[in-house]
Amino acid sequence: MDMDGASSVVLQALTQATSQDTAVLKPAEEQLRQWETQPGFYSVLLNILNNHMLDVNVRWLAVLYFKNGIDRYWRRVAPHALSEEEKTSLRAGLITNFNEPVNQIATQIAVLIAKVARLDCPRQWPELIPILLESVKGQDGLRQHRALLTFHHVTKTLASKRLAQDRRLFQDLASGIYSFACSLWSHHTDCFLQQIYAREEAAALGSLERTLNLISLSSSLPFQGFLNAVFERLKQFLECSRMVGPDSTCREKLEKMIILYTKVLLDFLEYHPCAFIPLIQRSLEFAVSYLFTPAGEGVTFERFIVQCMNLIKIIVKNDAYKPSKNIDDSKPESLEAHKIKTAFFTHPTLTEIGRRLVSHYFLLTKEELAMWEEDPESFAVEETGGDSWKYSLRPCAEVLFLDIFHNYNQTLIPVLLDMVQNLQGLTNVEDSAQLLMKDSVYNAVGLAAYELFDNVDFDQWFKNQLLGELQVSHHRYKLIRRRVIWLIGQWISVKFKSDLRPLLYEVILSLMQDPDLVVRQLQTVSIFGLLFQLLQQVTECDTKMQVLHVISCVIERVNIQIRPYVGCLVQYLPLLWKQSEEHNMLRCAILTTLIHLVQGLGSECKNLYSFLLPVIQLSTDVTLPPHVYLLEDGLELWLVTLENSPAITPELLRIFQNMSALLDLSSENLRTCFQIVNAYLYLSATDFLQNYAESLCRSFCNLLKDVTNEGQVQVLKVVEIALKVSPVLGAHIFQPLLPAVFRGIVDGERYPVVMSTYLGIMGRILLQNSSFFSSLLTQMASECSQKMDQLLGSVIEMWVDRMDNITQPERRKLSSLALLSLLPSDNSVIQDKFCGIINISVEALHDVMTEDTETATFKDCMLMSHFEEPKLSEDEEPPTEQDKRKKLLALEDPVHSVSLQQFVYEKLKAQQAMMGDQSFGVLMETVDTELVRQLQEFLKGL
Repeated sequence: MDMDGASSVVLQALTQATSQDTAVLKPAEEQLRQWETQPGFYSVLLNILNNHMLDVNVRWLAVLYFKNGIDRYWRRVAPHALSEEEKTSLRAGLITNFNEPVNQIATQIAVLIAKVARLDCPRQWPELIPILLESVKGQDGLRQHRALLTFHHVTKTLASKRLAQDRRLFQDLASGIYSFACSLWSHHTDCFLQQIYAREEAAALGSLERTLNLISLSSSLPFQGFLNAVFERLKQFLECSRMVGPDSTCREKLEKMIILYTKVLLDFLEYHPCAFIPLIQRSLEFAVSYLFTPAGEGVTFERFIVQCMNLIKIIVKNDAYKPSKNIDDSKPESLEAHKIKTAFFTHPTLTEIGRRLVSHYFLLTKEELAMWEEDPESFAVEETGGDSWKYSLRPCAEVLFLDIFHNYNQTLIPVLLDMVQNLQGLTNVEDSAQLLMKDSVYNAVGLAAYELFDNVDFDQWFKNQLLGELQVSHHRYKLIRRRVIWLIGQWISVKFKSDLRPLLYEVILSLMQDPDLVVRQLQTVSIFGLLFQLLQQVTECDTKMQVLHVISCVIERVNIQIRPYVGCLVQYLPLLWKQSEEHNMLRCAILTTLIHLVQGLGSECKNLYSFLLPVIQLSTDVTLPPHVYLLEDGLELWLVTLENSPAITPELLRIFQNMSALLDLSSENLRTCFQIVNAYLYLSATDFLQNYAESLCRSFCNLLKDVTNEGQVQVLKVVEIALKVSPVLGAHIFQPLLPAVFRGIVDGERYPVVMSTYLGIMGRILLQNSSFFSSLLTQMASECSQKMDQLLGSVIEMWVDRMDNITQPERRKLSSLALLSLLPSDNSVIQDKFCGIINISVEALHDVMTEDTETATFKDCMLMSHFEEPKLSEDEEPPTEQDKRKKLLALEDPVHSVSLQQFVYEKLKAQQAMMGDQSFGVLMETVDTELVRQLQEFLKGL
């Protein structure tokens, strides 16, 4: 870049890049992109961002371009890397600007400096830390604040480096600045406390901001001693919060400070559990005091309580603090931590924690009750939030309760049972406090269901207490109705007699008609029509997904019995699909429902094609963004639709256009893609192959170039099925793949499953399309410069040698039939391999023949004479249309329609007739006498 006048040109481009007019914006962005690799560009950016007279938006953009350039061009090995001279100049310029007046830009500059420090400090930038320390020590308030901010980001970035050499450098750096950082932190903390008590809020706010940066800085330095001071400062800030009202300008930052302090403790506990052991006692005393005694009244707030609960939870659960089952195998630090915990968690302490968690922290708040009334769906979604336990008070309390209850159940079980006993009988609907308390206690009993297995006779409790509570229809009692049905859901898989379930179903049915939406949403099993009504009434995506999940479970469970009840759902799902265009996760739930619906409808799914097929088309089109979310379920829906379709249609054929791109992806969904191809072959091989054979064969050729052995088998199985369904057309279509199969047999493919598949393919061709086999043999003989007879001999020899690679009885019989089909023959090579052919045939006879003990004769157990509809038990699913197609195909398959025993007999008789008795006798003498004896035994009676 020509630096003469460059500043004004770059400034103009940055100014235009802040425009809202895309006609101005786009050319400016393109120009800036071209300049990124020009020498001197970042020096110009530095001058612009350091010029406080320029527009804030322009300077903001300059610092962003500078920051992005560090990621791309600062490393020496990067393409278009900055020169060492320019980098030296830039480093010097960056640490002169600790007087930035705009907070947002100051933060970006601090991050920018930290990025450079990660690459260059301390080797190429040894002066950075000394200059930062000097600026922090200065009396200029703004300069000190900006230097602290930068110091924080630099330290945080350097602490994140993981190479051993970098860690050592950081520890050397940390040891040099730790004492200074801690003393400065302590000084500004004292200043804040003095100022806040003197009601000097403006000054206090400045001190607090400096303290925030310093605590972040100090917490990045790996020194345990710092944490001891954190507890004292936490107590001081919590007491200080009594004086700072909710409207104070310091309140938000003060709470942020308290949270930051507790986060320091949590991080140290998580990453250095053994080093934290001396702090366990103090941490537990601190957290339990503020959470479960009057000490916390008036000073605690929700996020602080959550942090303290997480602190207790991690200490209770930490594996490093648990001794081994064999005490002698325990580490000393584990024994020490366990000893501290045991001494702290006394019976009175645990009793108080357990009671307070249930009776105070489990209670629904006024805000939650108000949300229930105003927006029941949002309330229900909040109740079932995924990671809410980490951040929200009541879910966090529930997780803490579970962990403590699990570890100290001998103490806490009597406490909880006593709370249950005190709430027996129906509660007065006018006593809202008791209603809330019962909700909390029942919540605890549900959460601890597995722990209470031996202590609660849930069946009796259900009949004598809970059943009556479900039948109280008063509006205010909905709190208990909802909790009781949830409680039963928790216990039903733990301890609930099956003969009580009909009674439960009756109650559920009545609750599904409850006017309260939240109560109705808790059902897991119910009447389909009521579930459908609920699906139509709710509006939240999460709620619709939950209801669809239940509907899917119901359809899956009852299968074909759902058919009379799905009319309304079938009409509604297209509308729901259209409404959910911007909600891909809801569409995933719809796809799952459709999968079970198609399985339940069976061949009747053809009536849904107008909706189903466009859904499959969209979900499996990799050129459209939604496929990222919908592809897996869309492929599964495609497969079950094919499996249940009674006949091929042009629309079904048309959506296969998506498959080429899917096969090219070679993703984890490849197996399902192969199953879809197979389903098309079973459905209508002729129509399918005539339309898509060329593209399919091309995709398979590409796949076989770099696919694993397992993937290769999957591709070859498709070819094998094509040959099975249509021997002539299949061989013609996949002809380009077959030379590789032939070579694999001759070369003795070492991977057994691949070799078995090769022999299955070649067996089909030899048995059912002998003319094609002859032409293939001619082609391969020419390519290998061998005589046809010589090559055929190699194939037979390898086939006999690798027969043990074939494990499926069907393929073993197929191999025998295929090689026997070469007889009768006067070809000297085939006669030379006659012993091997008989060997394979006898092995296959052992596989497929069963003896009739009454007649002492053998019969082929693989023969199928006619198609029978299977008799199903209640638990068995009916066969799909594809299952029926496979059965009908099997009736025509030589493996299932030709008696191996009869085939061997006829081929040997034909060979004997061709050669004459004497020559045939000589040929039979080449066969092992034991094999001849076994063969005669199998052929006895023919």
